[in-house]
Amino acid sequence: MGTRARALASPGMIELMTVVKINAITVPADSGDELARRFAARAGAVDNQEGFEGFELLKPTDDRTTWLVVTRWRDESSFQAWLHSPAFGHGHRSASERSGGEAPPPVGTNSELWSYEIAGGSGN
Repeated sequence: MGTRARALASPGMIELMTVVKINAITVPADSGDELARRFAARAGAVDNQEGFEGFELLKPTDDRTTWLVVTRWRDESSFQAWLHSPAFGHGHRSASERSGGEAPPPVGTNSELWSYEIAGGSGN
């Protein structure tokens, strides 16, 4: 097991820790639908990446303009491997770019990457 292991309540049991990466993207109020459309156009691009556990695009339901792209990874090394892979670059290009065309203008005006480990919660 990697360095991201933690002991469970039962002695001798070890579980890999999920890491959560959140890309907080500031989007002008009139551009949110375009952001959602672009994410839908590349749905599933990361699904087969080693260590990938899940993804959500969270749309604000209040006056905020920050959308959250939440991904869960088995460990930090799995996220880093994807970040430095050809699949990352390919998945972040538009359909136009992938067919040799121009890149569309960015939708977001700012972006921050937040990193977390799950410290508690309940199972589904």
